[in-house]
Amino acid sequence: MIRRQDALDYHLSGRPGKVEVRPTKPTQTQRDLSLAYSPGVAEPCREIHQESGRVFDYTARGNLVAVVFKRFAGIDVFDIELSVTDPEEVVRVVKALEPTFGGINLEDIKAPDCFYIESRLREEMDIPVFHDDQHGTAIISGAAFLSWLELTGKDPAEVRLVINGAGAAGIACAELAESLGVLHENVVMCDSRGVIHTGRESGMNEFKERYALDTPMRTLDDAMRGADVFMGLSVKDAVSKEMVVSMNAQPLVMAMANPDPEITWEDAMDARSDVFMATGRSDYPNQVNNVLGFPFIFRGALDVRARTINMEMKLAAARALAELTKEDVPDSVMRAHGKERMSFGPEYLIPSPFDSRVLLWEAPAVAKAAMDSGVARIQIDLEQYGARLESRLGLEREVMRQVIGRAKRASRSVVFPEGEEPKILRAAQRLLDEGIAEPILLGRPRVIRDACETLGIEVNGARVVDITDSERCEEYARRLVEIRQRRGVGPAKARELMKNPSVYGAMMVNLGHADTMVAGVTQHYPETIRPALQIVRMRDDVRRVAGVYLMVFPNEIKFFADATVNIDPTAEDLADIAIQTAEVARRFNVEPRVAMLSFSNFGSAPHERSNKVREAVEILRDRAPELVADGEMQADTAVVDDLLRGTYPFSRLDRAANVLIFPSLEAGNVAYKLLQRLGGAEAIGPIVTGLRRPVHVLQRGAEVEEIVNVVAIAVVESQETSGPPDLFHQV
Repeated sequence: MIRRQDALDYHLSGRPGKVEVRPTKPTQTQRDLSLAYSPGVAEPCREIHQESGRVFDYTARGNLVAVVFKRFAGIDVFDIELSVTDPEEVVRVVKALEPTFGGINLEDIKAPDCFYIESRLREEMDIPVFHDDQHGTAIISGAAFLSWLELTGKDPAEVRLVINGAGAAGIACAELAESLGVLHENVVMCDSRGVIHTGRESGMNEFKERYALDTPMRTLDDAMRGADVFMGLSVKDAVSKEMVVSMNAQPLVMAMANPDPEITWEDAMDARSDVFMATGRSDYPNQVNNVLGFPFIFRGALDVRARTINMEMKLAAARALAELTKEDVPDSVMRAHGKERMSFGPEYLIPSPFDSRVLLWEAPAVAKAAMDSGVARIQIDLEQYGARLESRLGLEREVMRQVIGRAKRASRSVVFPEGEEPKILRAAQRLLDEGIAEPILLGRPRVIRDACETLGIEVNGARVVDITDSERCEEYARRLVEIRQRRGVGPAKARELMKNPSVYGAMMVNLGHADTMVAGVTQHYPETIRPALQIVRMRDDVRRVAGVYLMVFPNEIKFFADATVNIDPTAEDLADIAIQTAEVARRFNVEPRVAMLSFSNFGSAPHERSNKVREAVEILRDRAPELVADGEMQADTAVVDDLLRGTYPFSRLDRAANVLIFPSLEAGNVAYKLLQRLGGAEAIGPIVTGLRRPVHVLQRGAEVEEIVNVVAIAVVESQETSGPPDLFHQV
């Protein structure tokens, strides 16, 4: 429930208003100002004078729309309020803005003026003009309509649609519905005077006239009888329970009046159990929210420099949203809505505005439609465009896109000991859908089948292994005895251990029956890492395994180690961890610059702990002389260029380190968690280094996106390290 005071407090808190203008170029020095203003600004002006199209390269025009939604698509907007009422004057003023903006978004213009204004501006301007109240509502409701059609199996040509509210949004919804297959004669338009019918004179205009039907229906109550879909863009309480009851089977009711719908969610659900319900409110499912339309449509339109936004682009947006709704919903989205489960169905017909994937689905669809329909000034490569859009969502997405791309080139099998867990099953579906890996799920087939049915997913293509009835249990037990017989494991103990999914999964990896293993969603770190250490075992060239986190900041990435395994590593251990972490960095195409961290800067605070780090640096230089590394140094010295170069010019690090080796598990664990929770960093991992074959341990409670990321990393590692399994190395 949103209370009046909550809304007032929200708008009153902090800086006035909801947007601010921030510089995108450095303005710290006199030289910066000389480049930004006189004389530097003259050079791009000359370029634009010679070729007008360069204005999109040198100014913000290609990313500037005349409203608010930067949060959702990275578009800069400027809110312009006009103190005019004459439509001709609105047209004149908006046309004069064209040299500044890449697009115009019209808001809060009443019908029929809005139709005239938009039509004139679209004819006379060479940039996209979009009336959000009309087309935004139409596109989002159109997406819900498409989802409803799929869920009910109804034919749009046989659907009877009732629209209450014959203003800008109502007319636009009708036009888009017809473009989606609804027959013109099956659209019943109502306003405050009732059904718009032939011969009616009061309250009519040329736009309503187009929807005048030759019908005996005169009231909304008449229109609702036998209707399949209701779209409300009118007033509170316009629809009664009885009206909903009178509709056809499995009706779609979109009561979009704000803040109070034509009929409440509760009343509609109480009226009949088979109703599909949507409102304009965020506190109920299926919110028809224009934020799903405007920012992403303009993103696609701006990026191909479209001259207009046509019906093809609007239809592409609606279809993209409907398709996205069928995808697995990220945990972050469910958290934002305070729900444990959201999936395609009656209560999830439209994607959430908090789903970052909307940008990746809708904007490319709009851009493609603009190019295909001939209104784009430039042609773009849609695959490259998708990568560019992903980078707008943050460096983490860009980094993982590259890793996932590499994983897809040669998929590997990954065994999940927690194969019955919902998050693992959802991740498995993602891995299969995207061709990242071939999941092996350890669990009972019936439990997995029932869980998938509950989740509304399919994991066709995944292998399910019931370890309680596996023909390989006895074979694995014999092999485990051969590996661990000098560690107290006899036949009886081995058979008992084979009941542990983590042990069974580790044996699969050891024997080459799986390429990698990922686990830890429901169990503590030692429960997963211990079987891997005992069965998969360390590489011959390392002393210790380690846990590395890839920390992603807005403009850079850094590697933290050890954050999960070694409590109090020795100097030898630290050197080993540094070499392994450098390998991980190179796997992400990052040339490592290693800082060995301490509370001391190059002997400034002698102590046995800082001396340990200094000794580790000497060992590291002896073992890997080509590696750019230095220490002991404090954390700020390691990451601040000016401090490093200005105070310690003798350091082998000529700029900030990107690989940070912590002197203890305590330090590494505290650092990564604080930066993740308070510093705005995204943590990818942990990435376990030093094992013969990749086994990675998830954070307890990891989300689906994190599971997919870790699997992709494991697959890439497996691609690089694959070889014949070493079966009987004695530990």
